Amino acid sequence: MKTYKYIYLLIIGLSMIGCSDLIEEPKTELNPEQYFKNLTLDQIEGFVDAAYVHMVHRNFLSREMAQALEFRSDMTAIGRTGVQERVDHDDFTVQADNALISGGSNTYWKKCYQIIAAANEAIEKSAFVENADETAKKELIARARFARAFTYFHLVRQFGDIPYLDDTTLLGDASVAERTPVATVYTKIIADFEYCKLNLPNTRTSRALPTAAAASSFLSLVYLTMAQYDDANFKKAYDEAKDVISKEGVYNLGLAPDFQDLFDCVKVDASLEPIFVLDFTGVSNGDQGRDYQGAMQGIRGDDQYLNGTKSAGGGWSVQVPALKVYTTWDAKDYRRAVTLDDTAYIKGAWVDYTNFTSNPLAVNRPHIAKYMYMATRAPQQDGNTRGSQSNYMMIRYAEVLLIAAEAANELGFSAEAEGYVNRVRTRARAGGVTNGNVASTSPANISGTGKDALRTLILEERRLELAYEMSRWYDIARRKMGATVFGSNGLESEVSTESGVGPGAKFFDASRDYLFPIPIDEIIRNPNLTQNPGY
Repeated sequence: MKTYKYIYLLIIGLSMIGCSDLIEEPKTELNPEQYFKNLTLDQIEGFVDAAYVHMVHRNFLSREMAQALEFRSDMTAIGRTGVQERVDHDDFTVQADNALISGGSNTYWKKCYQIIAAANEAIEKSAFVENADETAKKELIARARFARAFTYFHLVRQFGDIPYLDDTTLLGDASVAERTPVATVYTKIIADFEYCKLNLPNTRTSRALPTAAAASSFLSLVYLTMAQYDDANFKKAYDEAKDVISKEGVYNLGLAPDFQDLFDCVKVDASLEPIFVLDFTGVSNGDQGRDYQGAMQGIRGDDQYLNGTKSAGGGWSVQVPALKVYTTWDAKDYRRAVTLDDTAYIKGAWVDYTNFTSNPLAVNRPHIAKYMYMATRAPQQDGNTRGSQSNYMMIRYAEVLLIAAEAANELGFSAEAEGYVNRVRTRARAGGVTNGNVASTSPANISGTGKDALRTLILEERRLELAYEMSRWYDIARRKMGATVFGSNGLESEVSTESGVGPGAKFFDASRDYLFPIPIDEIIRNPNLTQNPGY
């Protein structure tokens, strides 16, 4: 019989390891079967909602995890603020006590296991619900299993072998759980998403709620990621992505006509392209519900995004593109204008990026525009856009097309693969509101490309189309591109020393750096946890 005494504490904020430190002081004795006998679906939904609420905390993708993923990529270099935990991810000098992933409460390892704990409680407690509609009950379980699979998918790509805790794990076992092999974790993730495909609706009004389309889309990405271990997974990725594409009408999916609309928190709600999003509401309770990406990426002192009754206040110039991201990106590609800000309104004057340091805390490089623009489309902002109404797209239809393209190319279906890439490029050429709706000849359609060259092209297309959407590091890791992209000709090779900022040097070690270190505080608490090689 499980121990239920800590379930609410787990949901409101304890790590799955740290709960072993608690001391019980029970006021009464209560039979678990009696207490949970009359649970309703509404109460189970409370557990499910808790999992999704945790996802819009700064310790998940809004701040801590986003910084680790972006600084480790070749698209982002440290900006004006040299906080050590950020510099270490940027330079690959991370240690097991890095503050983004280890120590204190502001770490995403703990937040991930809080999401998982809430999902597991929903799944387990659903067994106590009697006389409920079975379809509705399975749908709630599927939402919980989606949250669990989505979270483990992040963890396993970052840390490799991890403790896998599910709704059958006893609390006492959780505190001393060993690391579960990667292959087993992926088997569990796939089982969850397969259950979701069968028990979630095809469409929803809000894409912050998962659907069968979201489960199938993530399955295609899971298989694409697993292809690094076994090429046979390219066929599974292809089949899954093709299934989504063949059901475009059933799932109500399509590409947004204007790429910029994807980064407008109002217009994106009507778009067919997002498949699953984290939806910030503009209401925050401390760091719960607070969006940090606009602030982290925006230009210091920039007033170009004045909106409503308050100024966006610019950003903090923390996560800044390497200059070569901008200079090597074809200026005729509309996506560059949407993705990057190369001008700013500072101290009452328009300046280009070579003069951003007219505010001394800025950096003279183009900055990321996607999240700042998205956040400031809402009627009112506060705190450098941290009270935003942004939609973080965790997967969108363009990515499914590119997954299908990559998998098809590996299977020898090059013409089909080119067709998927060309569909994405056609949208990019069309232009939109950001360039006055001027169409372009770039990026051009492709045809007759050899398999090896097309593989490189598709990965580059993902880099540009999904820029700063927290996917590039995962592509580098699964394709083992580190030695190339962080080499002498990489995008960060020209990041020069700027007043108070280091040279952006990369010390990438392929034997170590494709995985993050297991947080040292978790190893101290749990003697059965082992460290990744090289840390």
